[in-house]
Amino acid sequence: MNIEKMTRRQLIGLAAVATAAAVTDWDDASRTVGRVEAATMKHGGSGGGKAEQVAPGVWRIRFGKPEKLTPLSFRTAPIHKEGFSSLTPCDQPPFSLDDITFRTTGRGCAVTLPMTTEERIFGFGLNTKLFDKTDRRVFLRPSDDPEGSLGDSHAPVPFYVSTEGYGVYMDTARYASFYSGNVAPTAVRGATGAGGGPADNTQDLYRQRTLSAKTMLVDVPSAEGVDVYIFGGPAMGDAVCRYNLFSGGGAPPPLWGLGVAYRGKGDFSAADSLKLAQTLRDEKMPCDIWGVEPGWQTKTYSCSFVWNTGKFPNPDGFIREMRGLGYRTSFWEHAFTHSSSPIHKDLEPFSGDYRVWDGLVPDFAGKSARTIFGRYQDKVLYAKGADSVKLDECDNQPDSATPWSFPEASSFPSGLDGEQYHSLIGALYQQTMWEPLRRRNKRTWGLVRNAHALAAPLPYVVYSDSYDHRCYVRGLVNAGFSGLLWTPEVRDAGSPEELCRRIGTVIFSPYAMVNAWYIALPPWIQVNRDKNNAGEPMPEQASTTDAVRSLFQLRMSLLPYLYSAFHSYAETGTPPTRALVMDWPDDKASHAVDDQFLCGPSLMVAPMFTGQTNRDVYLPPGLWYDYWTGEKLAGGRKIEGVSKPLDQVPLYVRDNTLLPLAEPIEHVTSDTRFALIVRVYGDTPTPVTLYADDGETYDYEHGALNRVTLSWNGGKGEIVTKGGYTGPERYEVVRWTPMG
Repeated sequence: MNIEKMTRRQLIGLAAVATAAAVTDWDDASRTVGRVEAATMKHGGSGGGKAEQVAPGVWRIRFGKPEKLTPLSFRTAPIHKEGFSSLTPCDQPPFSLDDITFRTTGRGCAVTLPMTTEERIFGFGLNTKLFDKTDRRVFLRPSDDPEGSLGDSHAPVPFYVSTEGYGVYMDTARYASFYSGNVAPTAVRGATGAGGGPADNTQDLYRQRTLSAKTMLVDVPSAEGVDVYIFGGPAMGDAVCRYNLFSGGGAPPPLWGLGVAYRGKGDFSAADSLKLAQTLRDEKMPCDIWGVEPGWQTKTYSCSFVWNTGKFPNPDGFIREMRGLGYRTSFWEHAFTHSSSPIHKDLEPFSGDYRVWDGLVPDFAGKSARTIFGRYQDKVLYAKGADSVKLDECDNQPDSATPWSFPEASSFPSGLDGEQYHSLIGALYQQTMWEPLRRRNKRTWGLVRNAHALAAPLPYVVYSDSYDHRCYVRGLVNAGFSGLLWTPEVRDAGSPEELCRRIGTVIFSPYAMVNAWYIALPPWIQVNRDKNNAGEPMPEQASTTDAVRSLFQLRMSLLPYLYSAFHSYAETGTPPTRALVMDWPDDKASHAVDDQFLCGPSLMVAPMFTGQTNRDVYLPPGLWYDYWTGEKLAGGRKIEGVSKPLDQVPLYVRDNTLLPLAEPIEHVTSDTRFALIVRVYGDTPTPVTLYADDGETYDYEHGALNRVTLSWNGGKGEIVTKGGYTGPERYEVVRWTPMG
C-alpha cells in the first residue's frame, strides 16, 4: 500500500479501520501515517525533546517516554493536509521551542512553556463557568458538572490558545493540571505578584495576584513523558483552525441535522410519539429530528438494547411512519450493558473489571468490543432506519460520595486504566456508533455526554444535565476554542419568557434541540411540569406557541448559511460558533465578552436572559447592522439598553456581508429547494459560497458537491455554480435586498 499516494478519503478509511482494530494494530498505522506527515526540524527543544514539523505551522516535541495509549492513538481521521492551504502561512514556531522545559517527578512529569505578561489564555474544552483561563489553575477531569470551578467538565481538552497567536496541545488522557501564569519557578526572580503590607482580611490575603513573570506549567500525573504539539498562527483563530485540521477537520452534518430537534417524554410509546409528532405538523411547527428516550428498550440502567415490544410493537413500522411525517429519528442509549442483552456474554471478555449499574463496561479501545457492540447496534437500530443516537452517561461523577460510574482504579483489556478511559470513552463510543453508519455511506448528527481531544471530525454534539442559561451561552462561546460542538438544549422553563429566551439561544447552536424528556406536552403549551403532565394548557399558550414557531422559522431560514459554515469547518477548520476574541484577539474589550458569540462568518448573537428588559451589547471594531431594523452601527463600543421582543434575539450582521436567508420550511426532504432572499450589507460585500449536495451521504467526498457562489457587483447579484453534484437544485434566489 502506497500511503503517500492515497487520497484523503482513503486515509480516513485507513484511520477508521485502524481505529476499529486492536490497539497495537492502530499504533502501527498511526506511526505509518506519521512518517508521511513528519519532517524533522534542524533544532530541538530542551529537556531532550526532539522537534518535528508534522503539518504546516504545527510542531511536535517528544519529551521523555510518552504513554502508549493517548488521544492520538485513537484519532478519528488523519491530518487534513489540504485544509492548511486556506490559512496564512506559518513557517516558524510562534516562540522558541528551546524555551520549553521538561522534567519527570515522583507523581508523573511536568512541562513548562513560556508566556508573556500580556497574553490571555483560552480553551481547555467545554467548561461553562470559566472563560478567560489566565492566571489560574485548570484541572482537566471528565465530570458531569460543566460548571466546575477548576475546569473539569463533560469535555475537558488538553489544548489551549493564546491571544499571542498560538495554541498548545498535550497528548494525554490523564487528568492534567495547567497553571496558566500563576506559579513562578524559583529560578525566576522577582516574579511575585504585587503585594504590599500584611493583609488584614481573608479576601485580600487570598486574592488572585498577577505575576510579573509568567510561565505555563503543565502537570501530567502517572506519565513518564508526553508529546507536546505547538500550533502557530499567526492569529489566534489560525491556531484554532490548525488544531481542528490536525484533528482531521470538522464534521459536515446531514442537511436535516441542522433543523429543529424535539425529544419526547422518556416513557412515550410509539403511539404517543406518533400522536405528538402529528400535532407538531398540524401546528406548522418546524421540526426535523424526533428523539426517542429510554422507553424503547426493555432495560435502561444498564441497557439491554432490546426493543420493548410492549411500547414499540413494530419498530420498523414506527420508524417508517416517523419518516413519512418528515422526521429523522434519534434513539437514546448508554454503553453499560445489562445481563439480559444478547451481546452481554460476547462482551464479557472485552470489558472492564468493574460494572456500572450491574452492566458491563465495554472496552471500546479494542477491536473486539467495538465489533460486537457496533454490529449489534447496526442490526437493532440502523438496519431498521434509525438515523442517529444519543449517547448518555459516558461522563463521570468524580466528586460524588456515591458515584455510579467505574472507578479510576479500573483496568481494561486494551491496557487503559479507569482514569484514561474516563477521558477517552466518549470519543471511542462515538467512533463505535459512527462506524456502521459510515459503512452504510450515511451521514448522522448525534448527541453525546462526553468528549475530549481531537473531536472535530466526530458528528456528535455535546449536551449536559446542567441548566443555567448563562452557563449554556458560555458553553457555546468556549466550545469553539477546542474543536467541540455544544447544544444549550431547552428542557422546560419557569415562564414563557424563559422558554423563548432559551430557544433564542439554541437556534444559533450546532443542534437546535428541545428536550422534553419529562413532560408530555410541548413546553410552549405549558411550562409548568405538573400542569403539563396533567394536560392543562397555560393561558399564554397561543402567544407562546406563535413566538416559538417564529424562532424556529428563523432557524430554518438560516439552514443554507449554517450548512455553508459547517462545510467551511470541514475544509478550513473554522468553528461554526466561537468567541469574539477568536476573530478580534487584539481588541482587549473582546477578551471579557462571554455572553455573546459568533455564528458562522457574519452573524453575532447576543442572547437575552430571563428578567432582562434590555441588555448591553458589545460591537467589535468595524461596521455592523441590526438584523431586525437594518440600522448601521459603528463598532469598537458598547451599545446600552438593547431590547427585543420574545420572538426576536439581538442579532447583528458584519459589514460587507451577503446573507442568504431561506423561506422557512417545516422540515428538510431529499429534494428540498431553498427559495433565497439575499440581503446585501455594505458597499463591497464579500462573495458567499453555498454548498449543494444530497445532504445525506458521503458522496460529496467523491466530487458530488457543488459550490454555489453568490456575489454582488455594480448593484447586481450574480450566481456561479461549479462542481459535480447532479441532483435536485438546492437554491433559487428570488430576491436581492440591499440593506444600506
